Amino acid sequence: MLWLTSRAALPLLRNASLPSNAAGDRLRALAAEIEALGAKRVHRALDIEIGRRAEAYLAGLEAYRRHPFRRHNAAQRVVWRRGTTQLLDYGPDGGGPTILVIPSLINRYYVLDLLPERSFLRHLASSGLRTLVIDWGTPGSEERRFDLTGYIVERLEAAFATAAEVAGAPVGIVGYCMGGLLALALALRRRGQVGCLALLATPWDFHAQNRRGRLLALVADCLAQVHGTAGSVPVEVIQTLFFFLDPFSAERKFRRFAALDPAGDEARRFVALEDWINDGVPLALGVARDCGRSWYGENEPARGLWRVAGDPVRPHLLRRPALVVVPGRDRIVPPNSAEPLAATLGTATVLRPPLGHVGMMAAVRAPEMLWTPVAAWLRTQLGAG
Repeated sequence: MLWLTSRAALPLLRNASLPSNAAGDRLRALAAEIEALGAKRVHRALDIEIGRRAEAYLAGLEAYRRHPFRRHNAAQRVVWRRGTTQLLDYGPDGGGPTILVIPSLINRYYVLDLLPERSFLRHLASSGLRTLVIDWGTPGSEERRFDLTGYIVERLEAAFATAAEVAGAPVGIVGYCMGGLLALALALRRRGQVGCLALLATPWDFHAQNRRGRLLALVADCLAQVHGTAGSVPVEVIQTLFFFLDPFSAERKFRRFAALDPAGDEARRFVALEDWINDGVPLALGVARDCGRSWYGENEPARGLWRVAGDPVRPHLLRRPALVVVPGRDRIVPPNSAEPLAATLGTATVLRPPLGHVGMMAAVRAPEMLWTPVAAWLRTQLGAG
């Protein structure tokens, strides 16, 4: 549809009423270039290129479907469970400071444990940190009634109590993406038992995301009408919203995959990541409404207005060692959305690895660029450095 609508609009470009801005200037320059080359010649060349790209895209899709890789779900020990939420233990057993890792509610946790040789969680555990992670699971009948406060108070606080009992000492909290906001709220509510807080690609100023944030806020207002009876937002809707962040990303990645050696490590990593992307979970309607209205619409975190169970979330009151990771190539949480959180915390250490949002967990160089420094920082703050 993207290719064909672009092709259909091309003949109209010459006489179109274009906006008086940078985009309009680029389109006017394009129209002049097409006129100079000859419109029919450009149209023929475009048709050939669309056909070439379509063939490569479909070849990549078929190669992905045929690839033999299947994720091996090694069962981790469950140390706590309530409803569909579990606390999983990645070890190591016997000593080491304890950390609680909190992923986003939108995707399954195992992007943090993508492959045996590409696992953030196992890297932390091998560094001598007792690594516990939240597995949110698929919202059940109880979770479908939750908003953000419900997940933090009814799930995270109970899981944290178990982590603190396991540790017998202050616990380090690590939050990734949306999970970082949940981690921050939890840390503020349980300051006396928190040793340190690490926030990875965590958004704070949602209006720094410009039109994208406003689109999500508008969509949130429609969700109750469309999905109210189901109590959750389907995976397909969530994936569509992410699609709009970069509409041509699927074309690029599958055309590139078509050229890879299917028996190679790079192809295996691609399939593992793509399987995770396509293994999403529905989002409780109350959570989606809170994210859309409170975060993207009203920008409550950055304005100091976000509340959990009636209590304001004020990062400067944490007064615990904090680490803020701002990936330089992040298009989901742009740096100008994440950077203000470091300033709000006051004395946070900031890391700026040249990685993308998912690349933090999947890139070949992620262990050296990010995982090892994060593990070292956690060990130092928890008294094991």
